[in-house]
Amino acid sequence: PTLCQQSAALIGNTWRHNKQQIHFIGDTANSNSIALLSEMLIPSRNRPPLLPPKATAIKLFVVGSTVGPIVDSLHNQCLLSYDFAPITLALPPFIDDASTTATPIFCSSWAVPPLLGIAYIVLGYILPRIMELFAHIFRTQYSTGNAGDVSSSDKITVTTEDKSVLRTRAILAVTSTAAIIKLSELLETHAGITYYFHNHPINLDAKTNLIIMLLADIVQWISLDRTSVALLAAAVTAIGGPLSELPFVANGFWHYNIDSADYFPLSGTWFESGGITDIIVSRLFGEGYDTLALSSITGPCYFAVTLDAIALGRYFEQRSEE
Repeated sequence: PTLCQQSAALIGNTWRHNKQQIHFIGDTANSNSIALLSEMLIPSRNRPPLLPPKATAIKLFVVGSTVGPIVDSLHNQCLLSYDFAPITLALPPFIDDASTTATPIFCSSWAVPPLLGIAYIVLGYILPRIMELFAHIFRTQYSTGNAGDVSSSDKITVTTEDKSVLRTRAILAVTSTAAIIKLSELLETHAGITYYFHNHPINLDAKTNLIIMLLADIVQWISLDRTSVALLAAAVTAIGGPLSELPFVANGFWHYNIDSADYFPLSGTWFESGGITDIIVSRLFGEGYDTLALSSITGPCYFAVTLDAIALGRYFEQRSEE
């Protein structure tokens, strides 16, 4: 009995000691998280604020609302049709051929410029800093070294680079994004065609097109960025970007054409009739929500747009600090 009592006492003391350590670690982790969140929300010398400076926000909005629709129009003619306040600019038909219809060179909607202006502020400044905050918290809690240091691969703000370098990188980011979006248009208009590469057939179906687009995105990221935070922000946007269009598709702002509409995110076993998900989603998007269609190829396009918005945000932020 004495031995059993001693063993029980030892086990009890060990449990109380470990319990105190667990509480201490949990309290420390929560305190660090709150401190990091406060540091991100409040401007400081060590970390930029979550919201952009006024000058940076204005420049991102202007570029997003002007250059954004132009770049977007490189592929939207083959993907979707605008139903709300459409804008169409077309070349006049040949005078000697009255049967020739005008060829559109720009298609958009008056709703698109302000939406893209806001999107560039979010993608170019706010979202990367949210990702940076999460990376900082993760490293603070799980790093074995100096937890207060943040790896350079987790930093979006790069103030040590020359302004001309950031300007060149921003220009290359925008032009490469335009090339990737044009690539999506070429792949969509040539879908179903089989090519032969060293006697191996390559069919341009939806899956192959996605692989090609993702490879183009990775090349863009490696060439112009290489930060893990930008990669994470772009990946999140590639998934969430198309989904963010659902309210606009549901409310008749635009609709995807039959040939490109291959992604039905609000269908499947999660949305069985009469279930809680079906009730909530039907109130948000209407009874026919399962027919709301998107195009899967827009995901990689959102990835590229995020990278060029981040590059522009870096450049504009450095200029606002001068």
